Amino acid sequence: MTVPKANYIAVRGQGDPNEEGGAYKAAVGVVYAVAYAIKMSKMGDRRIEGHFDFVVPPLEGFWWQEGVRGVDSAHKDSFQWISVIRLPYFAAREDFGWALETASKKKTPDCSAAEFLTVDEGPCVQMMHLGPYDDEPASVARMDAYLAENGCENDLSGTRLHHEIYLTDACKVAPEKWKTVIRHPIRKV
Repeated sequence: MTVPKANYIAVRGQGDPNEEGGAYKAAVGVVYAVAYAIKMSKMGDRRIEGHFDFVVPPLEGFWWQEGVRGVDSAHKDSFQWISVIRLPYFAAREDFGWALETASKKKTPDCSAAEFLTVDEGPCVQMMHLGPYDDEPASVARMDAYLAENGCENDLSGTRLHHEIYLTDACKVAPEKWKTVIRHPIRKV
């Protein structure tokens, strides 16, 4: 499949995403604060052209580790990540700027690290992973086998990253019921 270009609210960071009070958890709070500012703009003075009521999309993440092809879950402290929420198509860069400023004025985490990010993933393979994140290597192996059978391979690089889309809230759902879309960029062999 070819994934079209999309705009995101993004915060970059590094370290173990499970660290209590860590940078990842703070980043998640920031992307949600900005996303809800855009969603609720209809209630204030800001009128975003083309705005319609929408459900805030799920949290997503781009993951990598320096010197590692793919992801090594045994060394979470070396994770580099970009925590993102997809912007609705009507939200332009200036709307993001307004939402960032609005979220920063409220009693939310410091939102200054948030950025407007455009990602053009292009050709990809993806699958639904069911269960804990630490079990993802088995799903990735199935994806790799599928690619090999179809004359393709992963095209992970410094700009084409391991991508996860979280369809369940890990704070509210038991790990064995987590649903995560794993997406990898690909190329023909």
